[in-house]
Amino acid sequence: MKFQTFQQQIEDRFIGERLIARLTSLFGLLALLLAAIGLYGVTAFTVVRRTPEIGIRMALGAARIRVIGIVMRGAMLQTIAGLAIGIPVAVFCVRYIKSQLFEITSVNWLVMTIAIGVLVLAAAIAGIIPARRAASIDPVRALRVE
Repeated sequence: MKFQTFQQQIEDRFIGERLIARLTSLFGLLALLLAAIGLYGVTAFTVVRRTPEIGIRMALGAARIRVIGIVMRGAMLQTIAGLAIGIPVAVFCVRYIKSQLFEITSVNWLVMTIAIGVLVLAAAIAGIIPARRAASIDPVRALRVE
């Protein structure tokens, strides 16, 4: 015979659900990491392809902050396009999975806002690395690439 408090019995009852919740969180973090790495790769590739253009801009006197702005604008436009698709899909999907989730009756806008903020922050970090690299390009070396 095993004696347990009521709290221990409740905790034992929900071990599987806690495991699934932790795994879901882990997969969410992994998805965020993969999205950031993908955005970094695309942005870095774009910078490499635009190296002669960036070199010409810098040779003509473009400020480093302007070059960073150009690269970051491209990264943020990709992020905004992804959010424009993802937010409506997420809101739509809540209708169909809310019956399988505990105490979920509608979209929690606070959670959605925090998720969007984290995604935008990750995209900004992923975009700033190639943007700073682009701003440090030597115009002479960039023009010799062609």
